[in-house]
Amino acid sequence: MPRSNDQRLTLAIAVDLPEDECALIREREPRVRLVRTGALARPRRYDSDWVGDPAFTRSDADERAYQEILESADAVVGLPDDSPAKLAELVRSNPRLRWVHTMAAGGGAQVKAAHLSSEELERVTFTTSAGVHGSTLAEFAIFGLLAGAKNLRGLEDDQRAHVWPTIRVHPRHLDEMTVLVLGLGGIGKAVASRLKAFGTEVWGTSRSGRTVENVDRTVPRADLHDALSRVDAVVVTLPGTDETRHMLDRQAFSSMKKGMILTNVGRGSVIDEAALLDALDDGTVDFAALDVVEREPLPHEHPLWDHEKVLLSPHSAALSAQEGMRIAAIVARNATALLDGTPLTNVVDTLNFY
Repeated sequence: MPRSNDQRLTLAIAVDLPEDECALIREREPRVRLVRTGALARPRRYDSDWVGDPAFTRSDADERAYQEILESADAVVGLPDDSPAKLAELVRSNPRLRWVHTMAAGGGAQVKAAHLSSEELERVTFTTSAGVHGSTLAEFAIFGLLAGAKNLRGLEDDQRAHVWPTIRVHPRHLDEMTVLVLGLGGIGKAVASRLKAFGTEVWGTSRSGRTVENVDRTVPRADLHDALSRVDAVVVTLPGTDETRHMLDRQAFSSMKKGMILTNVGRGSVIDEAALLDALDDGTVDFAALDVVEREPLPHEHPLWDHEKVLLSPHSAALSAQEGMRIAAIVARNATALLDGTPLTNVVDTLNFY
């Protein structure tokens, strides 16, 4: 469909998106009338904080003004106050709403939690920020694999104790390992390309089963446990869905050979943590680097905090000072697609909410 300069799209920004990012959207798609909520939005506490300060409050007048901006728009960037309930209210109070972009790469879970009707899901297109975190999460995945392969915790212990061991432990090497990447979406592909640069044998799971660049073997879901028995390490990049919940359960861990290295940069719900703890204790898993856990924040008394074989990151591996610009670029591309009547990218599957 040819571009029409007569079309306009009123795009409201529900989150604290900086002016530079907003300017990028305007520059790349001049047909957008961009309306910022400004001081009415929850303020960011740090770069890439799209949730905003939960302690922030509005007066009744400011709340009405905030809602009026969102209800006057054809499309909205960000969930109001990061709330699925408020998203549902917005969809129902704004019949002209055509598109909502979620700031999270896994925004499908937020859309699911809004409990929208089939008619509402058909009327409004939802997109996510999937893809903006591929490089940063892939780096953490490699960091986790190297930390396990090079015995990071043992080196730290010896350094703290001022010990220069006479009997040294052989490190493991990525070019001698086979690594299974669970999920070959944008993050999984980024992990695979970096692993291949190390000379690693890369296996991966994919819903489509299609051949993926830098992946030596694509593993069907039915063959997962057999694959787990043959690889040296696993990288989880999967989203949190009903289908992926506890994919790594007791049976999966029992299929693994001893000394497994595990990194999770997907969602914590993919791993049964009770089963993981047992696998860590019996030597099945030699090291686990976790950027995500089932319950966040991790409860203070949880045994993962103090486990000598676990490296924890507070769901921060994806953060980047460039994240806002990357998201703005996706928003601009999708605004153009919406105006031109072409397919949007990163559309939420409202059957699986992924």
